[in-house]
Amino acid sequence: MSTHGHEEPEGCADYLERIIYFLDNELDEADCSVVRAHLDECGPCLHKYDLERTVKAVVARSCTESAPDGLRQRVLFSIREVHVQITES
Repeated sequence: MSTHGHEEPEGCADYLERIIYFLDNELDEADCSVVRAHLDECGPCLHKYDLERTVKAVVARSCTESAPDGLRQRVLFSIREVHVQITES
């Protein structure tokens, strides 16, 4: 593993953005190959990738729970209030 990320952080900036797209499966196969190759060579970017992947997994697990009915009703009521205020303005 090289320290590419420490030597040329500006070179990694593009990869850090692409990592998000890579995690969301929004890159074509050619771009995926480029990102994979960079991750194989750059420890700091690989660390960022692992961190982003972990955060996404935790958020995904957390999003499976439903809000209690009382909370949902209060949120919907608040949204309707704001909508009425906006349309009356």
